[in-house]
Amino acid sequence: MLHRIFSGDLPRNRALTAILVLILLGLLCAPFIFPGVKALNVAAKVLVFVVLVASFDLLLGYTGIVSFAHTMFFGIGAYGIAIATTRMGPTWTALAVGVLGALAVSLVLSLVVGLFSLRVRAIFFAMITLAVAAAFQTLASQLSDFTGGEDGLSFKIPEVLSPSFEPFDNPFLGVDIDGKIFCYYLLFVAAVVLILAMLRVVNSPFGHVLQAIRENEFRAEAIGYRVVVYRTLSSVISALFATLAGCMLALWLRYNGPDTSLSFEIMMDVLLIVVIGGMGTIYGAAIGAVLFMVAQSYLQDLLRLASDAVNALPWLSALLSPDRWLLWLGLLFVLSVYYFPTGVVGRLRARIRG
Repeated sequence: MLHRIFSGDLPRNRALTAILVLILLGLLCAPFIFPGVKALNVAAKVLVFVVLVASFDLLLGYTGIVSFAHTMFFGIGAYGIAIATTRMGPTWTALAVGVLGALAVSLVLSLVVGLFSLRVRAIFFAMITLAVAAAFQTLASQLSDFTGGEDGLSFKIPEVLSPSFEPFDNPFLGVDIDGKIFCYYLLFVAAVVLILAMLRVVNSPFGHVLQAIRENEFRAEAIGYRVVVYRTLSSVISALFATLAGCMLALWLRYNGPDTSLSFEIMMDVLLIVVIGGMGTIYGAAIGAVLFMVAQSYLQDLLRLASDAVNALPWLSALLSPDRWLLWLGLLFVLSVYYFPTGVVGRLRARIRG
């Protein structure tokens, strides 16, 4: 049964299995075991980024395509929800229209970018996608009538997903159940379904061809596969999953703007998470997203505690200042690449082969 659910791609390592089970249970029970608004926001961002990073890994890890336009499709999903609910009101119909409209736009754009750009090799394709993403971000900032410009769009969602919705009078397990909790579990279910769908894609015959193209594009072409077609389809499928991740983000934040979903910093975060978790492994997206988001959200708090604890040593206290959290985050990334050059998942699976 599990073999079918995971499309035959089981963790194949006890330590990796234990880590993934802990992540799944932690995210499943997050509203009850990690009290507080900040913790729930971090858990929700992990769910969103797991889907976004896994969708990017379809391109980079499984097909060998380096694209900097991935956040463009992420932003399209977020803007789809924002624009639809702003125009049509906080209804389920508006959400459905927003999701379907965003998927349609992403389908057309990814197909155009794929057909016109995927014949270009390596760094040239990456530069083209970077230019397209930058142009789209500028366009989103200027079309204020539709996107809200630099201010973005704040919107309402169906009442059952809003914090004001409180169906129960008494707390459950010490937590007040409201629409925000329902929204979180909607994101949780969506993330699990989308990850399982991506596992199905990469372990299908189509996914095996993508991996063959990644390993040796010329050999794949020589044995009869139309590489451009497969690379284009990979680009389209990846874009659609990224769009759904953007829809999840907008649903949670109830706001979207250029810096929220189209920022180049998000693209850099995605690249870092892929490297930390392990390229060419959907499971790496989950592990990398948890490690990166927790570090990004709580590293400043840890540094503040450490800095206060060593007040007697001014030079060390200054070095551990919360203002230097980016320095320490960069150091953690360097160490993770040094000790896990193939990512956490790659290192754990290599222990089996060793």
